[in-house]
Amino acid sequence: MSPFRWDVLLVGFVLALPVLALGMRGDFTTEEMVSRLPWCLLAGWGAVALVRAVFTPPKPVPQPKRRPAARPVDVDEDEERDAA
Repeated sequence: MSPFRWDVLLVGFVLALPVLALGMRGDFTTEEMVSRLPWCLLAGWGAVALVRAVFTPPKPVPQPKRRPAARPVDVDEDEERDAA
């Protein structure tokens, strides 16, 4: 799964909002804020991967292939062949 899918980016952005808010408020320096943003993307990727793994339905079990039923032999054909 690509880390640049729209759902991963969206979850990563949502997880980055508190980091951005703390940076804007002055609690984080620009270096600290920028160094924490990739971790938000990684956490978004992990969260989406976990949700997809849990909610993906299992693959159906393949059914064994059956041979087609043999064509019934017509009794009249056998009798005509024996009589000839």
